[in-house]
Amino acid sequence: MKSKIVKRIFLTLGLIVLIAGGYFLWRYSRVTRDRPGRFDGERAYRDVIAQVEFGPRTPGSQAHQQTIDYIRRQLQEANWLVDVQTEKINNGQTVKNVIARRSDVPPQIILGAHYDSRLYAERDPELLKQSEPVPGANDGASGVAVLLELGRVLPRNSAPIWLVFFDAEDQGHIPGWDAWSLGARAFVQNFNLKPQAVIIVDMVGDRDLKIWQEKQSTNWLVNDLWQTAAELGFSHVFIPETKYNIEDDHIPFLEAGIPAVDIIDIEYRYWHTTYDTVDKVSARSLSIVGLVLQTWIGKQNR
Repeated sequence: MKSKIVKRIFLTLGLIVLIAGGYFLWRYSRVTRDRPGRFDGERAYRDVIAQVEFGPRTPGSQAHQQTIDYIRRQLQEANWLVDVQTEKINNGQTVKNVIARRSDVPPQIILGAHYDSRLYAERDPELLKQSEPVPGANDGASGVAVLLELGRVLPRNSAPIWLVFFDAEDQGHIPGWDAWSLGARAFVQNFNLKPQAVIIVDMVGDRDLKIWQEKQSTNWLVNDLWQTAAELGFSHVFIPETKYNIEDDHIPFLEAGIPAVDIIDIEYRYWHTTYDTVDKVSARSLSIVGLVLQTWIGKQNR
């Protein structure tokens, strides 16, 4: 009789342990899943390599479409809803912007980067190469990589965010294109929401990264981001001084009355040359920019 009672006690205790263990395992997996990860510069660097391996992402090319597919696949795996906005613009060209969101809630923050690479390397030191396309490792792929990695590590309870990958930023002063930031302009023209902030990330992979404050960018947003960088010990990268007026994807938003900032290292020596290749890009530089943005976004949730 005693043995039966003991056996029942052990079975009951075992069942309790099993249930409790299962519950705590479920709770742990849920907490782990929802906990924000740390921005991984090495993983972002692999995104740069993947894009460049497609070839120059010039509008209408196979590599251009492969990049759209890559962006979509990476973000869908991270549980983002991804759409492609296709617009025919005034010069007769078609642009494709990739828009990622987590829900139908209007965005409080838009993070943007262009994914196209320039049709002609007109600044190349070798005359014969000036008619070749730009590989676009830093000028294009680096900003995309930062957004993709942020898409992986931002918690689902972040302030409502859209990640927007703009087409046709880099084709200005080319016959048939004529202007810069055509994808961003098409986006703004068809966008009737008013986010609190738009942050454009462009050319942020330079091994000797120096990001000056762009003169046209919204002052409070610049101050917030550069202060965050200083708190993280990155004042040697985010230089707290204005230096350049830059025509980039932030301009259409500013013209629409939306606060916007351009995070860019325009002093990149390989800009618009055939030497803009993956060996010129640093995982550490990508990590610095990503951590600043991840930390700043985290502040918006407080």
